Amino acid sequence: MNSHKFILSGGGTGGHIFPAVAIANELKKRHPDAQFLFIGASGRMEMEKIPAEGFEIIGLPVQGLKRKLTLKNITVARNFLKSYFKAKQIIKNFKPDAAIGTGGYVSLPVIYAAQKERIPTIIWEGNGHAGLANKILAKRAQVICTGLPNMDSYFPKEKIHFTGNPIRDSILQPTRKTEALEHFKLSPEKKTVFITGGSLGAKNINKGIMHALPQLLKQNIQVIWQTGKSFTEKVGKESGYVSQFIYEMNLAFNAADLVVSRAGAISISEICALKKPSILVPSPNVTDDHQTKNAEALSSKKAAVLIKDSAHMELGEAIVKILTNPVKMEKLSHAIAPFAKPKSTAEITDLIEKELR
Repeated sequence: MNSHKFILSGGGTGGHIFPAVAIANELKKRHPDAQFLFIGASGRMEMEKIPAEGFEIIGLPVQGLKRKLTLKNITVARNFLKSYFKAKQIIKNFKPDAAIGTGGYVSLPVIYAAQKERIPTIIWEGNGHAGLANKILAKRAQVICTGLPNMDSYFPKEKIHFTGNPIRDSILQPTRKTEALEHFKLSPEKKTVFITGGSLGAKNINKGIMHALPQLLKQNIQVIWQTGKSFTEKVGKESGYVSQFIYEMNLAFNAADLVVSRAGAISISEICALKKPSILVPSPNVTDDHQTKNAEALSSKKAAVLIKDSAHMELGEAIVKILTNPVKMEKLSHAIAPFAKPKSTAEITDLIEKELR
């Protein structure tokens, strides 16, 4: 029996790269002799992250489309064509059984070339607002996996599978709350809020929390706060645990009564999987404002509280309001449950296996 071959493409940000890695790892677990080839954009973060995960990657000269009228788009178009023909050649040589796209502009020439070669294609869209590449690819894709429900305004209904977003296994590791609090040297007598603006930090979330600290201390609320690299303020130990980067994310989530976070697809999926009450502060600096759409998908069902980035000074008040109201906490936790898809990676892999020749 021939071993299976898979091409995976997606990149630019961790939100496109790590789901592709999670899917590849699950396929590898089921098909230990399978071969994998990733295709990324030269010079982007996937060229470093994918080899670190033990997979081979080839780079294409593809660039993102500039959304305003500019001559730079002539170069973008030229590089797209170059990338498309290079991808076509790679696919002809590698002969994959399936091609999997996890979004980002690099997936467009790769998955489109696979579709032209009549290779079964599976695309994944993690956000509540579909990206341009996936909108174009949807027409010819066999399967469309979505991170959030109600995506039929973007994609053909009959192809959509609400699978949720692939999340790290480590996040789902069960840990007792007391153990998690102990790890951060925090008090089990106080309410705990976990604040994260992603690995780079979020300037306005940090400003809002800095402003809120006296208010939180007064209410006996402690923080686990991932500030990101650019944060240089001095924070007293009495506030809780403050670090530029937190590696033990599963412990931080398990210790938390409430989470304050950006509204990227993966962050939201982790919050949903753990059914945590949350305040979502969407980043305004993303394409098509998709983080706001992600947050609205939950807040419209009263499954999370949405606070605009520009209203960051209201964070303290919102945290206190939720943490001092057990009924509100319970309602948020209950309303988020239907969005939880802890077996997302396995579901996506099941669908890929169905399409194998």
